[in-house]
Amino acid sequence: MKTTNRIEPPTFGTSSLLLIFASLCLTVFVLLTLSTVQADRKLSVVSANIVSDYYKADLEAEEIFSMLRAGIVPEAVIVDQNRYYYSCYVSPTQSIAVELSYENGIWSVLRWQSVTSNS
Repeated sequence: MKTTNRIEPPTFGTSSLLLIFASLCLTVFVLLTLSTVQADRKLSVVSANIVSDYYKADLEAEEIFSMLRAGIVPEAVIVDQNRYYYSCYVSPTQSIAVELSYENGIWSVLRWQSVTSNS
C-alpha cells in the first residue's frame, strides 16, 4: 500500500482570529481617540480666543467708564440727560452694551450686558 504525505496548510485557530480582531479593535479605538483629541484642541483654542476677546472688550468698557468718572466723555458715548450709553466690540456677532446713570454725584450701572449684534 502506498502512503502519500499530504502537506496541509497551517490552520488558524480561534485564538489567532480573536487576537487579530482585538488588534483591529484597538487600532480603531486609537484612531478615534486621536481624532477626538484634535477636535478638542481646536475647540479649546477657539474658546480661549473668544474669552480673550470678551475680556479685551470688557477692559475697554471699564476704561470708558473710568474716563466718564473723571469727567471726560469719549466720542463713542451717547449722552441723554443724565444717562450714558456705549457699546464695545467683542466679535462680529457680539458686543458689550453699557448704560450708566449719573445722579447726585453717584454713578449707577443700569446695564452691562453681552448682546448679540445684528449681523
